[in-house]
Amino acid sequence: MNLLKKSIPLLICALLVAACEPAPVATSENVSETVASTGATPEQAIAFVADAETSLERLGQHSERTSWVLSNFITEDTELLAARANEEFTAAKVAIAAEAARFNGVEGLDYDTTRKLQMLRSDITIPAPMDAAKTAEQAEIGAKMSGLYGRGSYCREDGTCLALGELEDILAESRNPGELLEAWQGWRTVSPPMRELYARQVELANEGATELGFNDLGTMWRSAYDMDPADFPGELDRIWNQVSPLYEALHCHVRASLQEQYGSEVVPGEGPIPAHLLGNMWAQSWENVFDLVAPPQTEPGYDLTAILNDEGYDPISMVKTGEAFFSSLGFEQLPDTFWTRSLFVKPADRDVVCHASAWDIDEQDDLRIKMCIDVNSEDFKTIHHELGHNYYQRAYKDQTYLYRNSANDGFHEAVGDTLSLSITPEYLAQLGLLDEVPDASGDLGLLMNQALEKIAFLPFGLMVDQWRWKVFAGEVGPEGYNDLWWQLREQYQGVGAPGERPADAFDPGAKFHVPGNTPYTRYFLAHILQFQFHRALCKVAGNTDPIHRCSIYGSEEAGERLNAMLEMGRSRPWPEALEALTGSSEMDATAILDYFAPLQAWLDEQNAGRQCGW
Repeated sequence: MNLLKKSIPLLICALLVAACEPAPVATSENVSETVASTGATPEQAIAFVADAETSLERLGQHSERTSWVLSNFITEDTELLAARANEEFTAAKVAIAAEAARFNGVEGLDYDTTRKLQMLRSDITIPAPMDAAKTAEQAEIGAKMSGLYGRGSYCREDGTCLALGELEDILAESRNPGELLEAWQGWRTVSPPMRELYARQVELANEGATELGFNDLGTMWRSAYDMDPADFPGELDRIWNQVSPLYEALHCHVRASLQEQYGSEVVPGEGPIPAHLLGNMWAQSWENVFDLVAPPQTEPGYDLTAILNDEGYDPISMVKTGEAFFSSLGFEQLPDTFWTRSLFVKPADRDVVCHASAWDIDEQDDLRIKMCIDVNSEDFKTIHHELGHNYYQRAYKDQTYLYRNSANDGFHEAVGDTLSLSITPEYLAQLGLLDEVPDASGDLGLLMNQALEKIAFLPFGLMVDQWRWKVFAGEVGPEGYNDLWWQLREQYQGVGAPGERPADAFDPGAKFHVPGNTPYTRYFLAHILQFQFHRALCKVAGNTDPIHRCSIYGSEEAGERLNAMLEMGRSRPWPEALEALTGSSEMDATAILDYFAPLQAWLDEQNAGRQCGW
C-alpha cells in the first residue's frame, strides 16, 4: 500500500454479501454490553480475525486505487471520491476496533489471533467516540484545523501575504536576522486559532481510546511497539542518551558559528540557539546553514548532478540504476507493470502530487513509484530510498493482511534510508560515474552535511510525541501547551523561542504533523535504525572501510540478511525482526557514533575552550 496511508476499510455484511442488510452502528452502550458479556470464545475470535483479514484484503485495493487516481489526476471529482473514502475508513476503523475489543480478556487465544486483535484495536491514529454526534464533531474539528493550516499565510502591514513555502525560502536563504525573525513569527500567527480546537479534539480522541480499553490516546499509540506502553518513553530516552554527545558537539559548533555570523546580541555564547536562525521553519534540520558552519575543504571532489546529466541519464535510467542496486543484492527484478503503471515524470496536461511515494496497490506484485523525477543528485538518492519501500512491500507479500507492514512504523523509513546510505563515492565508481574514488579529504564536508540533516533532527523527532503524550495524559491544559512545547525543545534540542511568545501562542500547531495528527516517533526511530541496519549489513558484506564509506552494492550476502528481515513483515515483535538483521534485539545508536566518528573528532577540536551545553 501507499506508505502515507494504510487504512482499514469498512467491515460490514453489506460489503461481504450484496444481499445483506448494513451492519448496525456500534454505540458506547452496545459495545459495553458486548464486552461485558461472557459469550466470546477463542473460536469466535479466530473466526472474526480471519473474516476481517479476508474482507480487508479485498477492500484495501479499492482504497489504494482511489488514492492513486487522486494523486495522479487531481480534479474536484477525484478529491470528492477520496474524501468520501477517508470518511468511510475512519468510521470503519472504529467499528472494527470496537468489535475487536469484544475479545479483551478472552483466555486461550493463540499468538497470531492475540497479536492481530491488538493491531485492530490500536492501529487507529485518532479514534472517534462511539457517540455519533461526537464523531461528527471530531471530523469537523479535523477539517477545520486542516483548513487553517492549508490556507495559512502571513500578511504584512502593507497587505502582501506570504505562504508557508515563501516563508521557508526566507529562513533558508536570508542572513538578515530581522527578516528571519519576521518570517518565523509570521508563520506562527496561523496556529493560535487551533489551540482550543486541538484541546477539544484531545478530549474526544481520549474518549475514543478509553472506549477501546486504553488509558488515553498516548497509551494507545505506544501500545503498537511490542512493549509496555509505560516503558516506551524510557526506551527512547535510553537511545537518545547514546547519541546526545554527538548532537551536543554539533550544537556547540553551530552556535559558535552563528554567533560569529550574527554577533553575541543575537546569539549568546551560552544557552539555547534561537530557533529562527537555523535555516528551517521548525529548526528540525540545519542543512541550510551549512555555508556558515562547514569545515574547510568541504568539496567532495565531484558534482553528481552534473555527472548524471553529462552521462545522459534520464528519469527512467535513474530508476533502472536503482533497480540494478537491488538486483546486485540478489533481489528479483521489478515486474513489468511497475514500469507501465508508475509515474516518473510530471505530466504536462494535468495536476499531480509530485511528492515521492512508494505504492503497493494489490499487496502482491502491483508495485509502483509516484514521483516527478529530475535528473539530480537529490532525486538519485530518493529513488533508491523509495525502491527500498517497494522491495520491502514485495518481501512480505506472502504474510496475511495485517502482517503486511514493517516491523514497527520506523522500520519502513529506516530501510529506505539504509539503502540511500550506500550511495557512496565507491558505489558511484562501481557504476562508472566516477573514474576513481576520491580520497578522504572531502569526507568531513559530506559528514557535516549529513549531520546537519540527520543528527540535528534527532531531538526534534523525539520531543514532538513526548509533548503530545503529556497532553494526552492530561498533564497540562491548553493554557500550558506552549510553555510545555518550549520546555521540551530546550531540554532536548537546546533550541529556544526568539523572544517571549504571546499568551495565545500555539506553536505546536505551526508544525503540520500536530494538527494533522501524524505520529512522529517513527521518524526518530528511522533515523536511529538506518545506521544500525547499515553497520550490520556492511559487516555482512565484508566491508573494511569506515562505515560512512561503505556501500553494500554487489553483496548477495547482505541482500540475503536484509531479506530475512523484510519478509517477516509485522508478523513478529520488532525486536525479533531487528535481531534477524543485526544480530541484536536492542536498538543501538552507537552505529551513528561509528558513522560520524571523523566529524566528532573534528568537532571536539573546534569546541576546545568553548562553553558547550545549554
